[in-house]
Amino acid sequence: MVIEHADFDGIERLSAVLGADILSTFDAPDEKVLGYCDSIEQIMIGEDKVIKFSGCKSNEACSIVLRGSGSHILDEAERSLHDAICVLVAAVKNHRVIYGGGNAEMRMSLAVEDLAKTQEGKQAIAIDAFAMAIRQIPTIIADNAGYDSAELTTNLRSAIVNGQEDAGLNMFGGKVDSMENLGITECFRVKEQALVSATEAAEMILRVDDIVRCAPRQR
Repeated sequence: MVIEHADFDGIERLSAVLGADILSTFDAPDEKVLGYCDSIEQIMIGEDKVIKFSGCKSNEACSIVLRGSGSHILDEAERSLHDAICVLVAAVKNHRVIYGGGNAEMRMSLAVEDLAKTQEGKQAIAIDAFAMAIRQIPTIIADNAGYDSAELTTNLRSAIVNGQEDAGLNMFGGKVDSMENLGITECFRVKEQALVSATEAAEMILRVDDIVRCAPRQR
């Protein structure tokens, strides 16, 4: 089976999975630079023919096939997959993880509320608003799962205040549960960057004094 018109990215990926070296000529290749796999077959995915390599030597690359009913669904699936891979890469580079399921946001919200109690003047109002904004994350998690967000977030807050520091939202059962027992964690670096980016965006909006709009073009 011969692959024609392969681009260089495809050749590099084949080299990574087969454990082979890329040669510029076919003159007497050494067996040490030849890669191998258990099987090569041509399969149909929808209406497209693709070549599938199975049982590869190195498995340092892979292909993910996305299928959907429309371009919008495919674009959204690709974006979500890209975000997930970026989170995995960040977690591999930085092994620090925190509890998921809204645990980190609720604990941060409680800490910010404690800070607001020590402040005077209008700064306390702004700090309280920041704590309320952070608390929206577990609320959105519960709403997306179709549960009563008001009840779940209140129960989560109560559990953390009462000393259950690993408490989070269990969306399989619609209840507050231990994130340590469920194994639900998030990458610390990604969570930190999301918080910083959201805060900077909010600060930029608050600094806008006026919006200048151009008059529509006369037809």
